[in-house]
Amino acid sequence: MREGFALWANPSSPHAEGRKARSLLEEARGRIKALLSWEGELVFTSGASEGIAIALGQAKLPPAACSAVEHDAVLRQAGAAERWPVARETGLVEPPGALPAGLVAIQHANSETGVIQPLDAIAAGLRAAGGVLLADCAQSAGKIALPDADMIVLSAHKFGGPIGVGALLVREFGLLRPGGGQERGYRGGTENLPGVLGMAAALEAGAGWMAQAARLRALLEAGVKEAGGEVVAEAAPRIATIGAYRMPGMSSAAQLIRLDAAGFAVSAGSACSSGSLRPSHVLEAMGHLHPGEVIRVSIGRETGEDDIRRFLAAWRAAAGTAKAA
Repeated sequence: MREGFALWANPSSPHAEGRKARSLLEEARGRIKALLSWEGELVFTSGASEGIAIALGQAKLPPAACSAVEHDAVLRQAGAAERWPVARETGLVEPPGALPAGLVAIQHANSETGVIQPLDAIAAGLRAAGGVLLADCAQSAGKIALPDADMIVLSAHKFGGPIGVGALLVREFGLLRPGGGQERGYRGGTENLPGVLGMAAALEAGAGWMAQAARLRALLEAGVKEAGGEVVAEAAPRIATIGAYRMPGMSSAAQLIRLDAAGFAVSAGSACSSGSLRPSHVLEAMGHLHPGEVIRVSIGRETGEDDIRRFLAAWRAAAGTAKAA
């Protein structure tokens, strides 16, 4: 990013400095596509939310459906599109028997439970029906292999890059209507060259820490269950960086306060909307009986075993208080 700031000029400008910035931008575009094993087009955005807005707002096919457990950024843009239900307990999406010939948006790894949806199978069925799949890969890109979707959104800060930059991957531009003066006419706004270079560097750092994340989450969940807690969607395939846990007898808000005081940053629901502390629509869609007692815990690249053991000590203390009450 320091390199990008030092060399920055508007990549759309025809002068020498602008052409140099354009060259750096296009080089980074190629690096990112290669790192993600993506052979289609790539539009740089300010993050996943903007990518979702472009995909759903500029797609030639109208939004036909999304799952009931999507991020608010999808639900806002999807309008009156059909909401596909999810299975109780696992949170796995349940598509209808006849798939639509329209645009369907489904999150690859859920941002509250970590549940990984079987998008490759859904994509194949949609294509056979003449439809298109948009995959929200904000939580999975740079960590696990991307699904076989027609459009994919990602956000750099979810895999260790800078905030305020992301990308919309598009199988081919024919899926979209133009909507701006930059990014080949599909996005408006000067490209964030320092952010793009930071995103490429973060992807190059790799996902070698995911095995460590899986080991740490297994340690965490064993301790949570031993202390009387519940692991949400335990039977479903889940990404190793996210877990949702219920503490019987203590509200999510009370847990957040206690854990924050102990130095742990957790959330109730999606981090983007957790400030409201409203009931989680994801847990409600899953038919969870106690959504108001569930928190989300995330494991990052820097998380260590000592962090997990200290968290479990704080969890046990809070669970003991709840049980006594």
